[in-house]
Amino acid sequence: MADQINSLEELGAAAGVGAAPVEIDDEPREPVRDALGRSYATGKRKDAVARVWIKPGSGKVSVNGKEMDAYFARPVLQMI
Repeated sequence: MADQINSLEELGAAAGVGAAPVEIDDEPREPVRDALGRSYATGKRKDAVARVWIKPGSGKVSVNGKEMDAYFARPVLQMI
């Protein structure tokens, strides 16, 4: 075993394969909005599902009908 491959670069050179070109999409995605101007997102973890509607407004945040300060009582949770 005189010819031992120690890195990925050496492996690519031994196989005769060059690096594949990387395509970078710099264009920002346009937000998808419904007829009322709202955006919708879903987050999942294990069996839990979170659904979020974001709409244009004054910047007031409410969670399940409560103000952000009442729902997230600790300041650490409000930072997230």
